[in-house]
Amino acid sequence: MAAGTGVRLGREIPKAAIEIGGVPIVVRAVQAMFAGGVSRVIVTAPEGWLERFAAMLAPHGDRVSVIPGGVMRQDSVRLGLDHVGAVEYVLVHDAARPLVPPFVVDRVIEAVRAGAPAVIPVIPQVDSLRRIRRNTTIPVDRSTFLRVQTPQGFATAVLRAAHAAAGDKEYTDDATICEASQVPVTTVPGDGLAFKITEPLDLMLAEIVVRAPEVTGP
Repeated sequence: MAAGTGVRLGREIPKAAIEIGGVPIVVRAVQAMFAGGVSRVIVTAPEGWLERFAAMLAPHGDRVSVIPGGVMRQDSVRLGLDHVGAVEYVLVHDAARPLVPPFVVDRVIEAVRAGAPAVIPVIPQVDSLRRIRRNTTIPVDRSTFLRVQTPQGFATAVLRAAHAAAGDKEYTDDATICEASQVPVTTVPGDGLAFKITEPLDLMLAEIVVRAPEVTGP
């Protein structure tokens, strides 16, 4: 999924086109998927960027297809599903997590191949949390919370059916869409390097990470 505008980054180009260490985010995300064992990648591009994204990803040849994205993330996922063809499993990844380690991708693939219909990588919540209640806040037990990452893996037929049943209702991720259709979701360990680039500070952190390759191992 690379069709987002990335307004919060304050740039005049789409988020996925921004470079980290001289490499566009979308290119790094695709490279991570291949390194983790994915065989083919479909990239949903923002309006007006189809040809430019295709040029960025041309070195991967026909292993990568670039298609127009939708208005919302769910629309883009559905468009991507229309192009995957008759495959048994599919992973949905946010280009905004370009530094996801290959071993996380592999964990998701192995879990869905082992029979889990929906798989998500997660990491523990490390910050203290508070819940807003009326005009005050109350503490909550952070040990009962997990942070969800991507790629998320699915049996293709399961994900297609869940999206069809979702209609126009908006969900934050594909695992939640599946759960709305009573599909059980399996978790596997994620990794801190799969953080999402949303704010300018995230870009600064990503630049530091790519300049320190020794921190990218399992």
